[in-house]
Amino acid sequence: MLGNFTYCNPTRLYFGEDSLQFLKGELAKYGPVVQLIYGGGSIKKNGIYDQVIAILADCGKTVVEDAGVMPNPTVEKLYEGVKIARENKVDLLLAVGGGSVCDYAKAVSVSIRCEEDPWEKYYLREEEPDCEIVPVGCVLTMVGTGSEMNGGAVITNHAQKRKIGHVFGDEVFPKFTILNPLFTYTLPKYQMVAGIYDIFSHISEQYFSGEDDNTSDYVMEGLYRSLVHSSRIAFRDPENYEARSNIMWTATWALNTMVAKGKATDWMVHMLGQSVGAYTDATHGMTLAAVSLPYYRHILPYGLKKFVRFAQNVWGVSPEGKTDEAIAKEGLAAMEAWMRELGLVMKISDLGATKEMLEGIADGVFLLSGGYKQLSREDVLQILRESM
Repeated sequence: MLGNFTYCNPTRLYFGEDSLQFLKGELAKYGPVVQLIYGGGSIKKNGIYDQVIAILADCGKTVVEDAGVMPNPTVEKLYEGVKIARENKVDLLLAVGGGSVCDYAKAVSVSIRCEEDPWEKYYLREEEPDCEIVPVGCVLTMVGTGSEMNGGAVITNHAQKRKIGHVFGDEVFPKFTILNPLFTYTLPKYQMVAGIYDIFSHISEQYFSGEDDNTSDYVMEGLYRSLVHSSRIAFRDPENYEARSNIMWTATWALNTMVAKGKATDWMVHMLGQSVGAYTDATHGMTLAAVSLPYYRHILPYGLKKFVRFAQNVWGVSPEGKTDEAIAKEGLAAMEAWMRELGLVMKISDLGATKEMLEGIADGVFLLSGGYKQLSREDVLQILRESM
């Protein structure tokens, strides 16, 4: 392993079928006013809302509701949530939902006491909070983003055609998260597989970098194999508890910052996918799926050794009698076959992107330097064209 690092993750996790019972103990640590944040109302249909409300009432909390968080939270919604929090002097933000709800709650948490425009400060200037941060807790109902145990918060500005993530420090991490795999059962299969690919992509963004013998790479290969195995079971039987619980736990470890330590990281698939999402408002995991293979084929020659390792250690490709290039390409072919098996979207045109959008999408892509090749704008355009 290379370099020096500090690792701290302050989020307390409660995992399993009975994990919601621990919410009461966590609520006792905070003041009387709770901003209950959720999405389009599915938690009311599946009964999770009633369970959470009952616990809040039992704890004597004053509940202020902040509903309607969309799959790609907008800056307008962020301003609305901040207004609710300020007017009610909330003590805790309780996010009940998937990654977008958790992301949104964290964005609100750093903006309540902020005297500047949070979009300008955190997302355009990429500054860190210098104000009091209202704590966040999460009850997760959809897996994929890893937002339950990290400081990431992605916000979309449709007027500016920008979708930007800010990774805040550990002071913004959720203070606690409830992880009950049963809460994920009611998700439509499309959302389930999108979340599965989001997990896969998080691992890949951190795996495809560096040439040193890094412990994190071994850990990620295990996460990959577990995810692929469990995804196939869950696709056939969405209520298989063992598969869904393994997927939920893999999602958390894929992006709780641990496997990134001691590594450079890539994140260009996310930069590409998020820019596509800013134009199409498509499901996040599907935007990542649609750009991944063109991107990885583009950088394969520059990180050939790691792609060979990926093929052998993740997909079981036999190296006998083959060149490194052939092995690496066979690994990507196995990855593509798995993606198609799950029914992932493989083209950005199927998400609503048009040729006329490509220049604007390319303009919205942040060019990062942690991967095997520093992309140019022309590289980005070529990858987008190949993603059509």
